[in-house]
Order: sequence, then structure tokens, then C-alpha cells
Amino acid sequence: MSRQRGAKAQIQKKIMVENTIPFDQQPRQRQRHIELIPKSRNQENLILNLLNQDQSIVVAVGPAGTGKTYLAMLAAVRAFRSGEAKRIILTRPAIGVEDEQHGFLPGNLVAKMEPWTRPLLDVLREYYRQTEIAAMIDDGTIEISPLAYMRGRTFKHAWIIADEMQNATPAQMKMLLSRIGTESRIVVTGDVEQADRARGQNGLLDLCSRLEHYPVTGMAVCRLTGRDIQRHPIIGSVLALYDK
Repeated sequence: MSRQRGAKAQIQKKIMVENTIPFDQQPRQRQRHIELIPKSRNQENLILNLLNQDQSIVVAVGPAGTGKTYLAMLAAVRAFRSGEAKRIILTRPAIGVEDEQHGFLPGNLVAKMEPWTRPLLDVLREYYRQTEIAAMIDDGTIEISPLAYMRGRTFKHAWIIADEMQNATPAQMKMLLSRIGTESRIVVTGDVEQADRARGQNGLLDLCSRLEHYPVTGMAVCRLTGRDIQRHPIIGSVLALYDK
């Protein structure tokens, strides 16, 4: 502790004398420990499946605020830190611009996807500095890609987080799930009640229905309900209000 205080004192002195910030001499920030702690029985089931390497594909279905995206991202970061995964792939249907037409948005592809992947990146910011995230995006350790760009690819040694997949079509869902490669995991999250597509074109609802009738070894569906909402207790009341 005294050594760290001494290093900080030297940095402060250098700033005062030279008016510079020696980033290379800053004490290294201790990595925050990742704990996947369930707050409900259904969250416990989701966590157990996320940590079970025999489950190659995990589907988390539930309303807003139940922690499905947050827990999926925590599990991905945990797998990356432990060496279980070498890359984290983030994807999401950009249904707000029909057929994923990103060309109208400014910036490169990462910038174009930022409005859709912000909830995923928010979790990363809890464990990494912005500069570290930018560096990992630059070297491909973290990849942000529209769902439409997944076609024809195979992901190896990776965790693929596919968020808001109720806005994917059944054909897009089939395409994504067939991208999985050696030592990879896919986590699909979404809320079947908040789809921007017609019910017959809801890829998440279609997938859950298929698995209900034809269970597949290595694929798990974890369902969360209004009782699992942890973000704020009033969210359950808001959802119930709009269900009436």
C-alpha cells in the first residue's frame, strides 16, 4: 500500500512540475473480480447454463430488467479472462433501420452499430477502461457486427452474444446459430413480447417453439418472468400496465 502511495505521489509531483501526465507510469488498475450472483431462481438457472460448457447455445428469454443481457455479458467477460474464449462477438438486429441499412448513419461500422450495442458495451465499461475497449475492438478481440454481416462466417474460440433477437427473422436466427465453430458459445437473448416484427417473423419465438417440440442436446432455453426483474421494482408494474 505504501509503495502504491509513493508511486501516486511521484506522479502528482511530475504533473505539478512538468504539467504532464505520465500515463506509462500510472499504477496498474486492479482488475475487478467478476461474480455471477443470481437474485432469483430463474437467474440461477440461467447462470448455471451459461457456466456449463456442455451447453453450446443458451437462449435467455424474458422481459426488460431481468438481467438476461447483463448476465450473458458477464459470463462472456469471465470466459475471456479465463482463456476459455479468445474473442467476444457482439451482434444485434438493427431493426430500427429496416433490413439493417446502416449506411445512413455517420462513422465506420462500429460507430454505426453503437446505438444498438450500447447496452452490451455498458457492461464492458464496468471492467475495462474506454481505451482498453477501443484497443480490443481495433485488434479484433471484441467484434461488433450487424446480424446481417454474420452470413458465411464461422466463429472459433469465441463467445457470441446475440441481443434483442426477437427482432430477427427465423431465417436470420438459423443463419446465426449455424455460425458456431470449435470451442465457441452462442448466447441468444430477447423478449418475445417486445418484437418489432410480425409474430410469424419473430425468430426468437420460432426458435423457442421448435426447441419446445424438438429438444436439442447442447441447447438450453432459460425463461425469466416479471418476478425476476431486478433493474427497478416499478418495471413490473409498467409492463403489467401495458398488458392490460
